[in-house]
Amino acid sequence: MINAIQEYLQYLHNVKKTSRNTEISYERDLRKAEVYFKEQKITEPSQITSTNLNSYMLYLEREKLSPATVSRSIAALRSFFQYLVKEQGLRNDPTETLRPPRVEKKAPAILTVEEVDLLLRQPEEDTPKGMRDRAMLELLYATGIRVSELTGLKLADLNWQMGYITCREHDRDRMVPFGEMTRKALSRYLREGREKLLKGRESAYLFTNCSGNPMSRQGFWKILKGYASAAGITADITPHTLRHSFAAHMLQNGADLKSVQEMLGHSDISTTQMYLNMGIYRIREVYSRSHPRK
Repeated sequence: MINAIQEYLQYLHNVKKTSRNTEISYERDLRKAEVYFKEQKITEPSQITSTNLNSYMLYLEREKLSPATVSRSIAALRSFFQYLVKEQGLRNDPTETLRPPRVEKKAPAILTVEEVDLLLRQPEEDTPKGMRDRAMLELLYATGIRVSELTGLKLADLNWQMGYITCREHDRDRMVPFGEMTRKALSRYLREGREKLLKGRESAYLFTNCSGNPMSRQGFWKILKGYASAAGITADITPHTLRHSFAAHMLQNGADLKSVQEMLGHSDISTTQMYLNMGIYRIREVYSRSHPRK
C-alpha cells in the first residue's frame, strides 16, 4: 500500500498540479490509514472493503478527532481510490458508500480594521527584525496570500515598479498588488534590515530569519502570536486570520467578488462568496456579546 500511496502523490503533483499543502495533507491522512490497515493485516488497497473503511472511521472517532478531521480523511481516501480505479485498474471503489460526519460550518474569524491596524503597529521598526516583521505583516494583510506563499516569496517575485508580487504554484502563477504602506514597509526592510539579518550571506528569499535562513511557516506563526498578544487581541489569531480579514474587508469596501477570488487564488468562486456575509457575522457577534436582552 505504501507504493500505491507514493505513486498517487506523484500523480497529484505531476498530473493534477495540486498545491503543496494539499499534497502534505493527503499524505498525512493516507499514511495514518496505511498504519491502521497494516495492523489489521491489510497491506494492499485491493483488500480494503467498505466495511474496513467504516471500521477505520469509527477508530478515528474513538481517537476523539474532530468531524472536520474525519471528513478530511474521507476526502483523502476517496480521492486515492478514485485514482486507483481510473489510473490503476482497481475494480471496485470501497469509498462509494462512505459518508462523512456532519461538520458544522463556522464563519471564519476576522479582525476589525482597528485590530489589524493595532497589530501592524506592534513591531519595533528601528531593529532589523522589527522591520522584517512589519513588512511581512503588511504584505500578508495587503495581499491575502497564504503563509506558505509569504514565506516562499523570493526577491524575483517582487515587482517593485508596478507594485505587485507573483505567487508561484506549479504552473499557476498569479499576480497580487499591494499598496503604498506596504511598499514603504518593504522598502525600509530591504534598505536597512535584510542585509543585517543575512550577516553577509546571500539568499534568493525575500524574508529570512535571524540566522539568514528562509523564514519558516512555524517561525512566522510564533511571531504573529507574539504581536497579537502584545496588541491585546484575545482571539485565537493565525496567519489565515489575516487572509480572512483581507478578503472580508475588501468585499465590505466594495471590491468585486471575481477580483478577490483571483487575488486569493480560489479555484471556485463559491469559496470566496462566504466572505460576503462576514459583516453580518461580526454584527451578530457584537450583538450577542453586548445587548442586554440577547
